[in-house]
Formats: sequence, C-alpha cells, structure tokens
Amino acid sequence: MSRADSERPILIIQDENQPPRHWPLSKDDVILGRDEECDLPLPIRQISRQHIRIYRQGELYFVEDLDSKNGTWVNGLQLKGSRELHDGDEIHVALAVRLRFIDSDATSPLSTEAPAFITGRLRLDPEARRVFIRGVELNPPLSLPQYRLLELLYVNTGRICTRDHVIETVWPEALGEGVSEQAIDALVRRLRDRLAELDPETQYVVTVRGHGFRLDNPPG
Repeated sequence: MSRADSERPILIIQDENQPPRHWPLSKDDVILGRDEECDLPLPIRQISRQHIRIYRQGELYFVEDLDSKNGTWVNGLQLKGSRELHDGDEIHVALAVRLRFIDSDATSPLSTEAPAFITGRLRLDPEARRVFIRGVELNPPLSLPQYRLLELLYVNTGRICTRDHVIETVWPEALGEGVSEQAIDALVRRLRDRLAELDPETQYVVTVRGHGFRLDNPPG
C-alpha cells in the first residue's frame, strides 16, 4: 500500500547558521545541492551544485552521492554510490550540513509522547538528537546506535522494551540477519558509560532479567 503524502518522511536540516528546519520529502526524487534550482538548495560553498539525491523505490528511500567534490557521510561512513535510508540516519553533506532522516512511521510517536517526560532528570531533544542530564548536554554526542536505544527507552520510560524491540529500533537493516545477545549487551554497557559521564550515581538503563530493558528517569 502506498504512503499518503501526509505520511511522507521528513528531513531535519541542521547547520550552524540557523535553527533546525523540517523539510517533508513530498516528491519521490529530490536533488539537494548549492544550485538554487535544486529541490532543496543548500547555499554553502563546500557543497556541490548537485550534491546528493534522495529517491524512493517502492516503500523504501535511498540516498545517492552525485560525485560531489567534498563527499557525503551517512552515520559517519563515507557514502559511495547509494544506500538505503532508515529512520534516524544522519547524512552529513560535505561535513557542512547535517540532515536527519525521519521515517513517517516514527515521526508521530516521538512528537506526541516525548514531551511527557521532560520533567525527568534526563531529557532528549529528538529533533537535534541531543541529550541533557540536569540541564547539562552530553558531549560529544552519542553514536547513532546509542541514541536510537536511548530514544526507544525514553519514549517508553518506565516500561520494559524487549530485546526484539531493541533490534528493530537500533538495527533495522539487520533484521533477518540476526543480532547477537552480546552485541545488545555491549551497546547497553556503552550507553550506561556515556550517561555516567554526567551522572555516575544514577543507573538510568535497567536490565530486567529475562524480559529486556527499561529507563528509570528520576525527577530533576
């Protein structure tokens, strides 16, 4: 079944010169670049005139580097040719502009549920993918897998998220290939270590043996 236009994914555009902007992918094939004739103009000198293409095939979206001069990175890996996009993927255009791909299935829950937990000690800014504890930002930012896990737990604060739910959220491209228990546990340990940098006395990510994980977010 085709997506309705109102259910299209969005890009969150972030650069140093202005606050984050939301840009719906209202067409099945769009060009981003410095040229003002592009579907999404990015008037920055380091960006090529036609830098990347984002296009749809069936229900999937892909990003392609158009032989740009200064390159494109997806989740920290340089893009060669094209690759499928998943919810939360970060696209760095010439390391000058950061785009975050938000799939239509994930947009609504984050925008409606996350504010309910803003009074907790730990707070997320889903649009900018920033993490704060007692008002202090965690820096450097979490890796994409760490952030995906934390966001899943944050939206479900107090509820248990199963390991299968973690895999679906953190490694959507790995479904069917399997993710080991060790990989999940290692990710949880790394996330705990990062949160402990700001609050070593609090265990935010709790393991519920035999069931999964939950987030404890005490009052600030």
